[in-house]
Amino acid sequence: MTAHIPLDTPPALVEEIARWRNRLLLIGLVALAACAVGAFFNPDQFFRSYLWVYVFLIGVTMGSMAFAMLQYLTGGAWGVVIVRLCESAARTMPLLAVLFIPLAFGIPRLYVWSHHGAVAADHVLAHKSTYLNIPFFLGRAAFYFAGWGLLAWFLNKWSARQDGTGTSPAYRHLRTVSAGGLLFYGYSVTFMCIDWVMSIDPHWFSTIFGMLFIAGQGLSALAFLITLLILLSNRPPFSAVLTHRHIHDLGKLLLAFVMLWAYLAFSQFLIIWAGNLPDEIPWYMERLRGGWQYIGLALVFVHFALPFALLLSRDLKRDYRLLTYVAVLIILMRLVDIYWLVAPGFRKGQFGVSWMDFLVPAGLGGLWLAAFAWQLPRRALLPLGDPHLEEALEHGRE
Repeated sequence: MTAHIPLDTPPALVEEIARWRNRLLLIGLVALAACAVGAFFNPDQFFRSYLWVYVFLIGVTMGSMAFAMLQYLTGGAWGVVIVRLCESAARTMPLLAVLFIPLAFGIPRLYVWSHHGAVAADHVLAHKSTYLNIPFFLGRAAFYFAGWGLLAWFLNKWSARQDGTGTSPAYRHLRTVSAGGLLFYGYSVTFMCIDWVMSIDPHWFSTIFGMLFIAGQGLSALAFLITLLILLSNRPPFSAVLTHRHIHDLGKLLLAFVMLWAYLAFSQFLIIWAGNLPDEIPWYMERLRGGWQYIGLALVFVHFALPFALLLSRDLKRDYRLLTYVAVLIILMRLVDIYWLVAPGFRKGQFGVSWMDFLVPAGLGGLWLAAFAWQLPRRALLPLGDPHLEEALEHGRE
């Protein structure tokens, strides 16, 4: 079957991706230049907007890399069509490491635990100061990026070698790296979200927060991958490979992640609300008043209920156009969800949106998408040496 289907990336597609890359890069640079002006007049708002957008982009990247590792461990036809998209996202990790530098400079404006006076006056902050201090915070971030970068490098190295030498021993190396990599992913993302998001309010804690972020990253990445895959579905090589069954499988997985995210989010809310402890309940009180409660309701109905109801339909999960609409809606609501997690910690119960909350996503998002578009055509869009490639090509054709 493989011999009868052209799997090479055509030059016309490479040129089209290059045009989009240049447009996205221009949008990103112009938006970031405007944000730099805003940062001069209102640095606090700049760093707050930068943080939540950056957390979203890290989520798409890490979620994509996790799906690549999951595919190498479990196999199957569903992941073959997205694995090279996942690897392209993983190769943007050096850019994200560089983009973390502004956050390092913004620590004093983002985290109260970075101020010696606040720590000295608060016994809770003093107790947590062994963990929450600037040198250790930056050291942990460096450790995360080193681990993520190594994972991305090894996955792409052995994946490229698999294309040239076949499935063995490259595939065994990919499975070995993925087994340890998924463990590192789970632990590192848990500590990352504690460091970068939970510590905005250092008095608050949740034992579900790490799992909630992992589910959210998987949901963000999968919605992005589905959107991109469908956009490429009428262009070679995907036009010759992709079937409704591939899209149906990914749609079912998207439904599963919608339910997982909702389950974890509601579990966290239910446990904290029922416990009614003074160290935990204020975090939700800030997000259920002053206008933030409407964002919370939007998350319930637009992030969960609407996608859940739509994705129950088998026909919708096989319809390229309708599934794209659902995936884009989920991407937008993922942005809203992260904003709802981050922004109220600074606004203290009063809803508000800054113009930088719109420009920073355009700036960082444009820059990241341009880097992704630069990486995408550098490898074959399908893993030519993958042992499940033949199964993927036959998927939905029998």
